[in-house]
Amino acid sequence: MNGYLIRDYTPGDYDEVASLWNETGMGNEERKDDKETISRCLDKGGRMLILTDRIRSRIAGTSWMTFDGRRIYLHHFGILPEYQGKGLSKILLEESLKHIRESGYQVKLEVHRTNRVAINLYKKYGFKSLGEYEVLIIRNVNDI
Repeated sequence: MNGYLIRDYTPGDYDEVASLWNETGMGNEERKDDKETISRCLDKGGRMLILTDRIRSRIAGTSWMTFDGRRIYLHHFGILPEYQGKGLSKILLEESLKHIRESGYQVKLEVHRTNRVAINLYKKYGFKSLGEYEVLIIRNVNDI
């Protein structure tokens, strides 16, 4: 992993992480993934790994794992476009799965059906489709 480091998220990373999420299409205001949400999730047993380019002193990727007491959810897993195609997603995923394996809990993720690169990566590491399940969400609690 020459020139790269995987470490835990710190609150000082937020602006750069949010920028990465926006650039990779993982971030938008509707998701409410702000600094406070991250902090709350980490306090409840979640973890966020940060992949940094040590030479350029910048964040190149993220892997956010949240915990609901039953399973770990892997999301906001992404690599900046300029770093893609270098095998970094495999390194970040392996470190994420190491944490998950050590926890002893199941892991679940969602990926857009058109993101074939990500789907192939996840399947290579043993993830399987839940078949006919649809993912449903209410983002605005005022709509309830």
